[in-house]
Amino acid sequence: MKALQPEIVLSELDVKRIERILSTLSPAELEKLMTLEEELERGNVVEPAAVPSNVVTMNSTVKFSVSSSQQTFCLTLVYPKDMTDDGKTISILAPAGSAMLGLLEGDEIEWPTPDGKAMKVKVEEILYQPERAGEFHL
Repeated sequence: MKALQPEIVLSELDVKRIERILSTLSPAELEKLMTLEEELERGNVVEPAAVPSNVVTMNSTVKFSVSSSQQTFCLTLVYPKDMTDDGKTISILAPAGSAMLGLLEGDEIEWPTPDGKAMKVKVEEILYQPERAGEFHL
């Protein structure tokens, strides 16, 4: 049985941009991104200006805590073209990136790890969100 997923809110602009990226991928690449497509389908899509300030959107910087260790870390959710090598960004096309989109401060999720297992993480704080900053074009 699949775990109950938190309700998510998505910016209409983010959804359009992500769908544009998905339309350029091969069927094999798309198959790996089924989770992201499911997130887009189940999300409540709103105008960018109507996105609540406590929602993870594209280009948001988020502080997480790991439930098992109380360790914290920060990541910025980005489009593939904006990935950096400094460990501070995560692509929307990565399973963990897809899982971030639309979450609220306080939400806990099972986060996929590189070894195929999962760890429970909590969204502690959204340090930066473009919509909250009035930046609707990012």
